[in-house]
Amino acid sequence: MAAIDVAGFVAELKDHAVDHGFHVHDERHFVETYSLRQVWEVDLHPEEGCGGPVDLHLALEVEPRVLLAFEDIVSELPEDEEPADAYHFPLIFTWALPPLPQGPDLLVLATDLAGIGGPELPLEVSAIDSFASVTDAAERSLTVVARQQVSLAQVLAGEEQLCEVLDRCLGVSRFLLERAPAWGV
Repeated sequence: MAAIDVAGFVAELKDHAVDHGFHVHDERHFVETYSLRQVWEVDLHPEEGCGGPVDLHLALEVEPRVLLAFEDIVSELPEDEEPADAYHFPLIFTWALPPLPQGPDLLVLATDLAGIGGPELPLEVSAIDSFASVTDAAERSLTVVARQQVSLAQVLAGEEQLCEVLDRCLGVSRFLLERAPAWGV
């Protein structure tokens, strides 16, 4: 029997996101047949942003070697001992907006978002300028990414709640949603 239920954790994470003001749109589960590496993906956005330009994509990457090593450690521990907090899965949050006719200044945006994410949720801000043709103006596609680590020991103990992270993600989502009209979306 598996030490942790990854599918159950993802279901709880989705429910928890709803409790923190998000609306869940879609969920996908991919399994790579050769390595058995898995990715759980969830698409969500703030409840007030339904049909809006801001989408948040959450991805939990499950590396089978990490999971199997953790399960080996757990199976060898006495019942009253907890495993060390040495095994983690990456959890990646990606915000995307459609092409922006009047894209923001990236340095100002990164500074504003750093205040919302804080040290608990470091954010990477990037943009790609695209030209449909030589005579067209550039359209800027904006992407914001945050990376977190999910502790398998905390998942096993039922302690991995991610409340602070979800609250900060909601703040970032709302900030982008409020600013999107000024960027031409």
